Amino acid sequence: MIRVLVVNQEKQSRRSVALTIDWAALGCMVVGEASNGVEGLSEYKRLKPDLIVTSIIMPEMDGIKMLKKLREAGSEVEVIILSGCSEFDTAQKAVRYRAADYILKPLKRGELEAAVLRIKDSIIESKTKTVEVRKRPNNIILETKSKYVSQAILFIQENYSDPHLNVNKVAKSLRISPGHLSRAFKRETGCTVLFYITQCRMHAGIELLTNCKGYKVYEVANKIGYQDSTYFSSVFKDIIGISPSEYQEVVREYGSDC
Repeated sequence: MIRVLVVNQEKQSRRSVALTIDWAALGCMVVGEASNGVEGLSEYKRLKPDLIVTSIIMPEMDGIKMLKKLREAGSEVEVIILSGCSEFDTAQKAVRYRAADYILKPLKRGELEAAVLRIKDSIIESKTKTVEVRKRPNNIILETKSKYVSQAILFIQENYSDPHLNVNKVAKSLRISPGHLSRAFKRETGCTVLFYITQCRMHAGIELLTNCKGYKVYEVANKIGYQDSTYFSSVFKDIIGISPSEYQEVVREYGSDC
């Protein structure tokens, strides 16, 4: 699973990148977010992502300066830059600091996914080389833990609509203890099991809210595992920045293909 860090000044823009893209289908997982380059560098050190998706204009440190700092520190992490600026000098700096891609905003549908797929092989190759270098006699234990996490991710993706889904249920399906799963999941993905369940539900919720069938908010809530639509709306607003009904209005006005 390719680990992704999203860096953008605006929370709603970060959430849009994190949740409107089907990262799981790309073999990726968003493990963290940052609001500027300084936070981005700190989160990079903490989370060790394989890919950073960043905007340019941010307070304290912009995306280009963050990329420069990463390269000066010897990092070869892949970086995709999303920019509203088409100036040649800015794009030239992105190339100089080996940005994997430079995409102008507003994004076209499928554009970011296509960029990730273009660089995916090089990320996997780099990860494979790192694993080979780090192999030790206890690698069987490490692989077993990785298998549990992979199985947990798959189980959550297939069962997020279960209103009773939690770490205990996921662990029971794998026949391991909740504590063991929680520690392994956090260590290998950088997030908790509950966070990932919520992330899957929010992604599915966004898909349904933009569906041409015009689902009601309570119908969306029920379909993604929330028996209480008010609680779903509260979680959605906390993560996305606006309520589900407000999100539907924005989609109808600006982004609907229906």
